[in-house]
Amino acid sequence: MRKRIAQSTIAALLVSVLGVTPVFAASLEDMQADKARAESEASSLQEQISQTLDKIHTLETDLENKQKEIQAADAEFEEAAARQSEQYGAMKLRIKYMYEEGETSFLETLFSATSFSDFINAAEYIQEVHSYDRSKLSEYENTTKEVKELKESLEDEYVQMQTMQTDLEEETASLNATLEEKQEEIAQLDESIQAEIAARQEAERRAREEEERRAREEEEQRQAQEAARAAASSNSSSSGGNSNSGSSSSGSSSGSGGSSYVPPQGSDGWAVVQYARQFIGYPYVYGGNSLTGGIDCSGFTQQIYGAFGVSLPRVDSAQAACGVEIPLSQAQAGDLLCYWGHVGIYNGSGGIIHASAPGVGIVEFSNCQYRSLKCVRRVL
Repeated sequence: MRKRIAQSTIAALLVSVLGVTPVFAASLEDMQADKARAESEASSLQEQISQTLDKIHTLETDLENKQKEIQAADAEFEEAAARQSEQYGAMKLRIKYMYEEGETSFLETLFSATSFSDFINAAEYIQEVHSYDRSKLSEYENTTKEVKELKESLEDEYVQMQTMQTDLEEETASLNATLEEKQEEIAQLDESIQAEIAARQEAERRAREEEERRAREEEEQRQAQEAARAAASSNSSSSGGNSNSGSSSSGSSSGSGGSSYVPPQGSDGWAVVQYARQFIGYPYVYGGNSLTGGIDCSGFTQQIYGAFGVSLPRVDSAQAACGVEIPLSQAQAGDLLCYWGHVGIYNGSGGIIHASAPGVGIVEFSNCQYRSLKCVRRVL
């Protein structure tokens, strides 16, 4: 009778819980995927910003060097212009001396020659002076022109580099703005994820409360039925002692048989599951240590595994550190299922055998993810 009540309670609970959980799971997975994508994009933006800042730093160094080149070209231009001006002044003085002040001197220089050879030499000397002046003046003019062109070219390059620097700074500002938006998106997603987790935990809490409420109602009904049967039996025994004796003997036999169970048959995980299933229907008692008289979740797992020579701590949090952790996808029959504040045994087909809660007792659920798993431990 107790097993049938527990099984009906479990069936109702699973219908309510399984109907809610997938909605939360899908929503959480979507938001977590969006958050991971946003974090990846934010990381990429940060890398782009870092690269752009490196470019700006390099460009600033280039601008400083270009400014020094322009300053050097300015100095060179001033020097070339000064040499050009100096040469031009010297040439004008010679022209003035030779032509304006002394045509006679110029002619005397020619005609004072004592021979034709001296005359030719004097004429050639005068011509060389003019050619030298013109050559040096042309040379200085060309140098000044070249330096001026170099200076203008450097200044053009400097302006272009400044434009590039402005573009990079605008790009950095745009990237920073996009990064801020992405960080806000991540924060909002994280807030939504936390709210969804809280909602899921609240739904699980309500499901557990509903489970306990239904179990209490079933237990109250069972107790009322037993009280009614006891009252009827008492009335019957008052009308005939022989009938009472027979009834008492029968009840004793039944109670004795109900408390018997088969010792472990084997040593693998399936043997653990078969052994644990024998105690389905027995009551949950917080702090209890009797598989048939009352026991809690960690006491149940401790005693079941103890029958197979595995020594576990008494509390669920300590049991969660025993053995080797494995993913749920690789779980096998007999593995330990650990939750926050609860523990049970994996049945090998996606379900759990556990001492569930007061009023529910030791039961087997078909879905071990009816609440959030902490970890799966292999202890056998």
